Amino acid sequence: MQYPLYVHRDGDTGFRASFPDFPRAAARGHSFDELKRNAQEVVELMYDRSEQLIPAPTCSTSELQSLDMDDGRGIWMFIEINLARVTSKTVGVQFSLPESLLQRVDAAAKERRLTRATFITLAAVHELETRDEGQLSCTPVSRWVFVDG
Repeated sequence: MQYPLYVHRDGDTGFRASFPDFPRAAARGHSFDELKRNAQEVVELMYDRSEQLIPAPTCSTSELQSLDMDDGRGIWMFIEINLARVTSKTVGVQFSLPESLLQRVDAAAKERRLTRATFITLAAVHELETRDEGQLSCTPVSRWVFVDG
C-alpha cells in the first residue's frame, strides 16, 4: 500500500521523515532511496506479527497539508509499505458523509492528532463496544493497541 511520508532535510547530510498514519514511526536516511528503505522497515517491524490495527493510508492531499506536521519546509512523498507479514490488515471502504459532519470529524481528528481514517475507525470501534456492552466477537478493544492514539 502507498503511504504518505513527510520528508525534511536533516542537516547537510540526509533526510528525516515521519508518517501521518503512523505517528510513532520515524525514519532517516542519507539518500531518498535509503530513507524509503528505512521507512518501510520501521513500519513493517512495528506491525510484524502484530495484532495492532493498521490504519488505511491518508490519500487526500488537502487533508495531508492541513496536518500540523506540514510546516511548509518539507515535501510529501508516497512510499510502498509491504504489509505481507502483518497479521491485521485494513480494507479500504468508500462512503459518503454530509459535508458538515465531515468537517466536524476532521476538526476532532486534527485536535487529537489523528488521521480522518483513524478517527472514524476509533468511532466505529467505540460504537460496537457500546452496542455489544464491551463484548466484541474478536479481540476486545481494551487489548487493541492503536499507534495513533
